[in-house]
Amino acid sequence: MTRALSAITNRLVILVPYLWLLFFFLIPFVIVFKISLSTTAIAMPPYTPVLGLADGFSGLMSQIGEFSFDNYLWLTQDALYFNAYVSSVVIAAISTFLALLVGYPIAYGMARAPATIRPTLLMLVILPFWTSFLIRVYAWIGILKPEGLLNQMLLGTGIIDQPLVILNTHTAIFIGIVYSYLPFMILPLYSALEKMDYSLIEAAQDLGCPPISAFWKITFPLSLPGVIAGCLLVFIPAVGEFVIPDLLGGSQTLMIGKTLWNEFFANRDWPVSSAVAVILLLLLVVPIMFFQQAQARAQEEGR
Repeated sequence: MTRALSAITNRLVILVPYLWLLFFFLIPFVIVFKISLSTTAIAMPPYTPVLGLADGFSGLMSQIGEFSFDNYLWLTQDALYFNAYVSSVVIAAISTFLALLVGYPIAYGMARAPATIRPTLLMLVILPFWTSFLIRVYAWIGILKPEGLLNQMLLGTGIIDQPLVILNTHTAIFIGIVYSYLPFMILPLYSALEKMDYSLIEAAQDLGCPPISAFWKITFPLSLPGVIAGCLLVFIPAVGEFVIPDLLGGSQTLMIGKTLWNEFFANRDWPVSSAVAVILLLLLVVPIMFFQQAQARAQEEGR
């Protein structure tokens, strides 16, 4: 009896994350995909529903034959969406690289710090999450604007003669994304670096290996799982970011998150915006799935 209860409990524990994915990922995705197959209408909601169950099973089958992929074809005909996808991927990739450059030394310093102060350092990393994300982005407006804190400090010290134009540029977007998502880069890096056996570095130095060579040949390869996890945690949300480009990048910034918002709320074209969201999800999920399969094969071959 005890074994049976234990087996049931174990299965329920395993079932919980799958139920979470079902209700908060798969079902919303199916709803968005269904809207992407509909057509725009002057109604509330502003589209013609498809796959309704009001007409029974026969009506459902007839509706399946009337699916329209015109919204997906429209995305290939209008260069706006392609440029938005490309711009989002480029901005997210550059921001991820900058976050890695900033986050790696911080994570390395935390991993090499005395064990007594590591919890304090971890708390300082996650401390910004105690404040609203929107408020933190608005704070950067006050820092980066022409009469803001940064320009006042630089002008006061005589480093510059004219205020720097940072706000409403790609530089401001990079600063905002790196600042906002830096903890997501630091934490997996710290987790990987903390577990590393630093006696390997000492052995390499005893054998005459310079510190820089020891880093690239030992430390960095051993921390690659943390690097990959951190890059994915930063890159994926950065591609669809809306708040930071809208507030710090200005009206001329072209990113897919802003394009989605304009289609949903300004143009009220829910079918096209749903198609944009489906394509964005596929562009992010499919490469990750192939990457995970390649990693699994590499691990099996290593064994």
